[in-house]
Amino acid sequence: MQIMFRTPKLLLIMTLCFVPAFAAGIDGKWTATLDTPMGSVTTTWDLKAEGTKLTGKATSTIGTREVTEGKIEGRDVSWVELVDMAGMSIRIVCKGTLNGDELKLTRTAGDFGSAETVAKRQK
Repeated sequence: MQIMFRTPKLLLIMTLCFVPAFAAGIDGKWTATLDTPMGSVTTTWDLKAEGTKLTGKATSTIGTREVTEGKIEGRDVSWVELVDMAGMSIRIVCKGTLNGDELKLTRTAGDFGSAETVAKRQK
């Protein structure tokens, strides 16, 4: 009988330990090149997860910006970047799926449309 009571506890502990493992898996630098109407833009994200909260910075030829409203749930991630283009603030919403050393992203830039890319982990 004692084994039956330990098994659910063991499964609960394993589950609680496994969920943060996905969050920790996003920590580090990621790079992707996007084709835009202004030409190709390479962006590097320096991301860090704390539980389900995602923070960091994005750096590209259009400057450095904070990663805000970041969330990570299992392999699904999302965040927002605010870009200042000639005095106009553009909200870029990034949503993606983490798969090892690849981060498949859809980036939506305000009303300008969406683009898909794959960011690779820098090693």
